[in-house]
Amino acid sequence: MQSKYQKTYTTYAGSDIVATFNGRVIGELQAITYSVTREKAPVYTMGAPDPRSFSRGKRGIAGSLVFTVFDKDCFYNLKEGNVDAMYWTAAANQPEYQNLSMNGSSTEEGWNDIQQEAMDNAIDGDEFVQLEATYADQIPPFDITISFKNEYGQAATMSILGVEILNEGSGMSIDDITTEKACTFVARGLTHLSPVNK
Repeated sequence: MQSKYQKTYTTYAGSDIVATFNGRVIGELQAITYSVTREKAPVYTMGAPDPRSFSRGKRGIAGSLVFTVFDKDCFYNLKEGNVDAMYWTAAANQPEYQNLSMNGSSTEEGWNDIQQEAMDNAIDGDEFVQLEATYADQIPPFDITISFKNEYGQAATMSILGVEILNEGSGMSIDDITTEKACTFVARGLTHLSPVNK
């Protein structure tokens, strides 16, 4: 027989929440916020001071992530050896092309010839390399799934889709007992919080 407490509305605290980035649990996540904004402009006509209607424009989804820093970067597990976190770039942007020798010649014309040749190959699609992300803004888009479950067995979920990191920042101080890292992001969509059907 079910308890009467399991049949009522339920809520979730921060300790009931787990976040996953592309299916990987991110235990360092301390806080997440998001906002949805949309352009809406009034439409006026002659002879009426009040708007007749509102035209709808672009929508934007953005937010922030706050992580607690332990012994490694919060994106370390997401980037290290993860094919999903690798990105493609033109080989001409890499140090290998910038360090090539021109048969002992170091003239400016020689270096320009090397870089131009590398860039031509990159444009032709012949010279691209896949690299691990160095900065958070290089990580390809990923989904954030937030799972909720409390001690009564009630569960819910929501997702933020197509997340791309914009900025990242952190700081350390002798007055701080913990270290945090903050990031801002933009996203392409989201699914609102909804209960999980047993």
